[in-house]
Amino acid sequence: MPNTEELQDLVVQVRRDILRMVHKVNSGHPGGSLGCTEFFVALYNEIMDLKEGFDMDGKGEDLFFLSNGHISPVFYSVLARRGYFPIEELGTFRLINSRLQGHPTTHEGLPGVRVASGSLGQGMSVAIGAALAKKLNGDDHLVFSLHGDGELQEGQNWEAIMYAAGNKVDNLIATVDRNGQQIDGATENVLPLGDVGEKFRAFGWDVMHIENGNDLDQVIAGLKEAKSRTGKGKPVCIVMTTEMGNGVDFMMHTHAWHGKAPNDEQLANALAQNPETLGDY
Repeated sequence: MPNTEELQDLVVQVRRDILRMVHKVNSGHPGGSLGCTEFFVALYNEIMDLKEGFDMDGKGEDLFFLSNGHISPVFYSVLARRGYFPIEELGTFRLINSRLQGHPTTHEGLPGVRVASGSLGQGMSVAIGAALAKKLNGDDHLVFSLHGDGELQEGQNWEAIMYAAGNKVDNLIATVDRNGQQIDGATENVLPLGDVGEKFRAFGWDVMHIENGNDLDQVIAGLKEAKSRTGKGKPVCIVMTTEMGNGVDFMMHTHAWHGKAPNDEQLANALAQNPETLGDY
């Protein structure tokens, strides 16, 4: 298992991957991807119990479902650097006939991807279904999911959230990326979400917080704490505060980089802030 320094090097390299991927095709979603880099690095390299290789059933291992599929650059980078597919394939992001489309899909057969995502609000239902399947199969492994805070404005989430608590889906850990931004602006300006944690708690979930989701140590500790709370009759929600565009100073504190690629000059600036650590693809 990598040590903290190695994981931090991976965080920086994944940021470079994200930036280079979206720049090459002048398309993609760097902001949320950068904001969740520490989460993905921790999840796939420190937290989840994973088998060697990949199959769609995922029996006998932990599973992850990405609901806010537009942050595919960070997902693809971490999967590649975890060995699911060649790192060089990151260079095909969003190209015609690539397995790495803008939103993850399954028909390309990309290892690590078990569901098409990006139609916001659907990931919670999928994760609950997978968690229930594990219970039916006598599989004591966990299901993890990630959701954008803006996508909680979709009503389907709240039906699923109510269902999970009512049916004691206590092998599920759902993390909400609370960056306060969405495509059209700050969530408070588009449609205020109020206290997200209290909403989940009112629906019957066990709720905890990661105050700084861009601090790798806090993320690891928070996810380990969440695992310790499973199996006790309630699904677990982590409200994780992050900064959209984290690690690139001009992309932070704004929604502007939700779905915009950097130009050549901006890329050079961003990469200079994230020096190569593990080798570019």
